[in-house]
Amino acid sequence: MTEAEIWKKVEHFFEVNFQTEKNPPIDTLLFIIGVQELGSGQQKFTKDDKVNLLHIAVCRLLEPFGYYKFTHYEDGWPHYDKLDDLPELKPNEQSLLMKKAIIQYFQDEEIDLD
Repeated sequence: MTEAEIWKKVEHFFEVNFQTEKNPPIDTLLFIIGVQELGSGQQKFTKDDKVNLLHIAVCRLLEPFGYYKFTHYEDGWPHYDKLDDLPELKPNEQSLLMKKAIIQYFQDEEIDLD
């Protein structure tokens, strides 16, 4: 199965399980992954919390690529150390990296896409 085919299944997973729009924006997926990684379930989040949830998702997703390392929980929130700078990427390259990282996340977490 190609990456494009797997990505379609990932998008479908979010549409079915989280009632996202068709072809949801990456930020929507990052927010949902951040909530999952926080482990607190659905609740009201402040604007700062939402930014932090996106950061948690990015750190978790880029951890297998060697950019971040989980260190500890503080006040129930996961914390990561930055291990390496991300290369300068064009917006489309950033999007491709995040898609690859989300696919990797689904594989690491053994989330069934069928």
